[in-house]
Amino acid sequence: MKRLIILGTGAFAEEVADLVADAEEYRVVGFGENLSREKVPGPLLGLPVHWVDELGARAADCEAVCAIGTTRRRLFTDRVEELGLPFARVVHPSARLSRTARIGPGTILSVGVVVAAQTRLGRHVIVNRGSLIGHHTRIGDHTTVSPGANIGGRVAIGEGTYVGMGAIVLNDLRIGSGAIVGAGAVVTRDVPDRVQVMGVPARVTREGVDGR
Repeated sequence: MKRLIILGTGAFAEEVADLVADAEEYRVVGFGENLSREKVPGPLLGLPVHWVDELGARAADCEAVCAIGTTRRRLFTDRVEELGLPFARVVHPSARLSRTARIGPGTILSVGVVVAAQTRLGRHVIVNRGSLIGHHTRIGDHTTVSPGANIGGRVAIGEGTYVGMGAIVLNDLRIGSGAIVGAGAVVTRDVPDRVQVMGVPARVTREGVDGR
């Protein structure tokens, strides 16, 4: 089994550790922290917590995945990439990933996820439990798809976007980078960059946001 360090020390990090245990491809050997030195050296779930600047020493024998739900996780993943750690792809056994779909390094597919044919997910994308992603869809780096979201076919979602719990995105739409789709929203038309949309049908409720 490959050795894995989970970046993050919150509740979602514990959930990802549980997903990894089911997948049986990786063995979690520790966690990474970049905000609070008080959490170092741990333990968390009986395992050590490493400060971010110390992670370079593990590059030769470990891979990493970031378990921070906010799209601001890019600050952590960019630093770890500079330190030389390779990133893992975590796919729960209950997820259905089409043989023609592709997911980038650092991406997590949780329990009950479906990723349909010819879809492309970028780097460090989190697709949470029970989410559905349609065929020929493109999702940019560091985007979060929350539990139960349903994204149609031929959709394009930019980088660093947050799709809330239970949101629905209809076919053939574009959602910009850094956008926020509120929980339960039904998106029926294109969404510009850096806006928040909410409601049924979804309408812009705030501008100048940064998805998180």
